Amino acid sequence: MIPISDDNPVERTPFMTWLIVAGCVGAFLWELSLGEHGMAAAESVLGFTPAGFFGHETAPSEEVLGLPVWTTIFTSMFLHGGILHIAGNMLFLWIFGNNIEEAMGHVKFTLFYLLSGVAAALTMGYIDPHSNIPMIGASGAISGVLAAYMLLYPRARVHVIIPLGIILYPVWIRAMWVVGVWFAMQLVSAAYADPTKPGTAFWAHVGGFVAGLILTPVLKSRDVRYFGPYFQRGPWN
Repeated sequence: MIPISDDNPVERTPFMTWLIVAGCVGAFLWELSLGEHGMAAAESVLGFTPAGFFGHETAPSEEVLGLPVWTTIFTSMFLHGGILHIAGNMLFLWIFGNNIEEAMGHVKFTLFYLLSGVAAALTMGYIDPHSNIPMIGASGAISGVLAAYMLLYPRARVHVIIPLGIILYPVWIRAMWVVGVWFAMQLVSAAYADPTKPGTAFWAHVGGFVAGLILTPVLKSRDVRYFGPYFQRGPWN
């Protein structure tokens, strides 16, 4: 399922969501300007590498730029490995981030987003602390956003496209199903993935999601209820 919109409008302008999207797009354009080899080098230095973070080897960020290794947790959130990588992440953030920002406020949402990303990186580091494969991407932090959406707006409808062969079938589905199926896929993929090889950091998605579940009750505004909004329609239309 590919989400393209939801029916959950906001009353406040989601400045921080827009700023994060702009930061990720700007960072990606900068990566592209470096060329293929330069892009790989930037990801190696600014990506989160568990072995460097936990002191098992010299961190490229310290060796090349003199940056403390902990800063790579944050720089890695703004780097992406390709157009599909950033397009997918920014699409999810664009659709779901505005509601969570409104539910928490600009400052708390920013803190929530960054803490979810930190939890995602540390989860991946815990799974394989000796890995020297740099982890990049905003998906860990966005997983936290999805968890918050699941808690606060599970009944909201999400407009998704379901590929059926060469046919793209649009349908409205409750957020609880969209996010629930997505998280189940991350769990299954994480269980079968080899963390010592390059690929999608599924455990980071799991860690970010769990962090989102924990942080949402702490950071949401008191007047925002759980498990809303309510609609009279059925779950599929």
